Amino acid sequence: MPIHPSIVHLPIALSVLMPLLAMGLLVAWWRDWLPRRVWIIGLLMQALLVGSSWAALETGEADEERVEKVLANEDPLDAHEEAAEVFLFAAIGVLTVFAASAFMPNAGLGRSLATLATVGTFVVAGLAYRVGHAGGRLVYQEGAAQAYTGSTAGAAPAQSMTRPHDDDDDD
Repeated sequence: MPIHPSIVHLPIALSVLMPLLAMGLLVAWWRDWLPRRVWIIGLLMQALLVGSSWAALETGEADEERVEKVLANEDPLDAHEEAAEVFLFAAIGVLTVFAASAFMPNAGLGRSLATLATVGTFVVAGLAYRVGHAGGRLVYQEGAAQAYTGSTAGAAPAQSMTRPHDDDDDD
């Protein structure tokens, strides 16, 4: 079984959580509810997002040749890979702003950079949606999972993954 489908869930989940975490930390820092150093929590979580994104990209590239053999059209695979690369580079950019804001000697400038980093987490979340959507299209519309189910190249993707409803099972 491929490891890529298991790995991708961490960066996607983190990309959804990071805007919430960053906003909470930013408000706490702006209102002096918590000391500035708590911003490092956001920095570390963004670093985890970047690391897990890199791992997802690497495991996806490891599966690429095998998946290409079952796809009639490689354009969706290329779109998924390009979206993943943009996502990773954006996450790295936001990580850089997190680090700059955490270690900026000027507290006012640090808060301004932290605000920028928080906005960046929303951008990264949107890019994560794009990557996930393209990956879902590969699996559910293009039949990429057939690379691991023993189906032959060029076979049509499964029409439905659900079991038919049995009306006699109402207990």
